[in-house]
Amino acid sequence: MDIIWFRNDLRVSDNQTLKIACERQNIFGVYCFDPRFFERNAFGFKRTEKFRAKFLIETVNALRASLKQLNISLLVYHEKPEEILPRLVRLHKSKTIYLQKEWTRDEKIIYNTVKSKVGPQTTFEEVYDQFLVHPDEVPYDTVNAIPNVFTQFRKKVESEMNIRRPVSRPDPLPYNNLIANDTHIPNLKALGLQDFGTDVRTAFPFKGGENEANRRMQYYLWDSKNLSKYKKTRNGLVGPDYSSKLSAWLANGSLSARTLYWEVARYEREIEKNESTYWLIFELLWRDYFKYIALKYGDKIFRIDGILNRTYNWKRSAKIQEQWVTGTTKKPFVDANMKEIARTGWMSNRGRQNVASYWAKSMHQDWRVGAAYFESMLIDYDVHSNWCNWMYTSGVGNDPRDRIFNIERQAKIYDPQGRFQNLWLQERLF
Repeated sequence: MDIIWFRNDLRVSDNQTLKIACERQNIFGVYCFDPRFFERNAFGFKRTEKFRAKFLIETVNALRASLKQLNISLLVYHEKPEEILPRLVRLHKSKTIYLQKEWTRDEKIIYNTVKSKVGPQTTFEEVYDQFLVHPDEVPYDTVNAIPNVFTQFRKKVESEMNIRRPVSRPDPLPYNNLIANDTHIPNLKALGLQDFGTDVRTAFPFKGGENEANRRMQYYLWDSKNLSKYKKTRNGLVGPDYSSKLSAWLANGSLSARTLYWEVARYEREIEKNESTYWLIFELLWRDYFKYIALKYGDKIFRIDGILNRTYNWKRSAKIQEQWVTGTTKKPFVDANMKEIARTGWMSNRGRQNVASYWAKSMHQDWRVGAAYFESMLIDYDVHSNWCNWMYTSGVGNDPRDRIFNIERQAKIYDPQGRFQNLWLQERLF
């Protein structure tokens, strides 16, 4: 039997890898909770904290249930892929491993290690499946031709926009395709994390999984029609409805960018087309752009000088880091946002820009520490968006203006009544 190796493509609809594998039949799925992603990194943070871990556990549970409906077993392990996959290949005499193509540092290292241990008798069939605009459709001859300014990329892509239609959910395989499965999905304790209750103030009171993603998309577009005012509300700070909140499902691949794009297109046909509906597509293009920047520059997105090789006098202060992480900088807008992420694993886009600018531009602290903290805490962490956004804000990435945020002015504009700051800074028990 052949293997589908799931990583950041945790869905059954619009999953090109799954579709191809199902056409060949005699397959089973594998997902690994890789222990390395729950260890502490070089900056002292756990690479995956409890918020994203819980969301991931929920997502994998949902994926297993959906695959079972297709008569596909999902074997789940809390082990390194290079320890599990070669063993499974030998046991099941697997000729092919199907997977979504990844290109960032850790994913490449793991993939190459697995490949070397499996041996040449097994073929790896990789598919680019996390873009909105597929690499074969992007209007550049090579990835090196991708411009370093987003606006140039966006205008060219929009002028030649070709978005592939989502692939359909596969038909169920024969019942005898299911195999014995005594593997267990780990809980938070098994991953070295503490269970927790949801803070009632959270702007992200959602669960992981493809069905939950579809429910949220249904609500945000069709039930509430909040999409029609997205551009006006997207810089909001309080509550679940100021933005789509679809980023977490997009990040782990339980929702595809193509599915969302074509749902917005249907909304534009059936409800209305305005600046707000366009702006959600605009944000999907930003997401794509950073994926292409990561593809173009590779490991440089993790280096202190960034993709610009620009040198700053970066500092490392344990005291400033402690104040920033705990929300005790005495900058109320920064502190409120930092308390929100610490309690919920979520922060608004406006908040992220401000706390990152304060850390890197006002305090001149090593931007990679901030990026690593976000990686640890954010439910919707995406390696490309996170590290490229931090480069952008810190002056070593794709911001041609190298701007710095005036925190007090930002607070007056986006929290004029202090509602958000009061919500997170007042002493209350939750």
